[in-house]
Amino acid sequence: MKKHGILNSDIARVLAQLGHTDSIVIADCGLPIPDHVERIDLALKLGQPSFVDTLQEILADMQVERAVFATECLEKNPTVVAQAKEMQSSGVSIDFVSHEEFKQLCHRAKAVIRTGEASPYANIILHSGVIF
Repeated sequence: MKKHGILNSDIARVLAQLGHTDSIVIADCGLPIPDHVERIDLALKLGQPSFVDTLQEILADMQVERAVFATECLEKNPTVVAQAKEMQSSGVSIDFVSHEEFKQLCHRAKAVIRTGEASPYANIILHSGVIF
């Protein structure tokens, strides 16, 4: 059994297979997931697991160079905005696009990790960096 890091075998596998600039999505429970993109469903009930808890665990195990959020979160979700600012202060490049464009970008993701988050626009696309 693993001693450290993410215990979910699907998430651990996807993170281990990422190359530079590959992307994954962490999504609230309402984001539409394209049929051809792997779905890793963590949702247990509304709010669990949360977007923030899931994001923090992924960030502890993944080298991220860029993140994309929906512009709408700037007005509708201060918790997500706080996460964006925290990531930016740690050197991650942050971009904002319309929610419609965000949904189109999800088609390029290796996987979408669906949380139980039930607040608006609690979604992020994480682009893999390199550790050297």
